[in-house]
Amino acid sequence: MIALTRLNNDRFVLNAELIRTIEQHADTIVTLTTGERLVIKESSKEVVRKVIEYGRHLRRMTPPR
Repeated sequence: MIALTRLNNDRFVLNAELIRTIEQHADTIVTLTTGERLVIKESSKEVVRKVIEYGRHLRRMTPPR
């Protein structure tokens, strides 16, 4: 899960595994696997960094016994 900010400054948490594409125009648009599009304040570069950190966090977790 990654924390992001809508243009109206509302913070929300997104399941990073649902991201299909990230587009950088005047604003950043995240398209989800569901087809939903989110316009956010973070740059595409920042979103990619957060997704990579999220993936690294998952790989460090111990598998269930």
